[in-house]
Amino acid sequence: MDAGNLARAGTDGPPALPARHGTFSVDKDFTVPRAEVFRGFAEPSLRRRWFRLPGPSGTAVHDLDFRVGGGESAGNVFVAGDTEERLAYRSRFLDIVPDTRIVYVYEAEVDGARRWISLVTVELSDDPAGCRLTWTEQYTWLVPTGDGEQDAAHLRGGTRLLLNGLSTVVNPDRHAGLVRRPAS
Repeated sequence: MDAGNLARAGTDGPPALPARHGTFSVDKDFTVPRAEVFRGFAEPSLRRRWFRLPGPSGTAVHDLDFRVGGGESAGNVFVAGDTEERLAYRSRFLDIVPDTRIVYVYEAEVDGARRWISLVTVELSDDPAGCRLTWTEQYTWLVPTGDGEQDAAHLRGGTRLLLNGLSTVVNPDRHAGLVRRPAS
């Protein structure tokens, strides 16, 4: 059995496409202490206000178990024109250092097909004005759209939107711009 068919052993359908890998980092500045930004990740009531999948709020589901070994799940139905997509997100927390670092893995599905898997490290550091958040994501795209270039841009843009949402929850007086640093 060749490597492409081995990846799909036991399933019907064509051989798997080669996975696409990438990394990006995004920085976001906050005018509140690290503890306040960390709370935005840890407290379910705050997290639900900024973390959600696209689609109407009436169809959204969300569950958060914020501890090492715990995880998060979310789902929604997204409609664009005549197309309806069922979105699903599942994560598992690998490392949590209060007010300092969160490391987790997640998978994203569209209509039951796993599209990508990521390892995310969120680091919080002191900044003269408050706190700097650095989000580093290493992704493996399993089912790319076309050549995959738009997928990576979509993922980076979605991360920026999420962090802007976090800012409105924990840092409502300031909406600092994002600075993208090339991955090293």
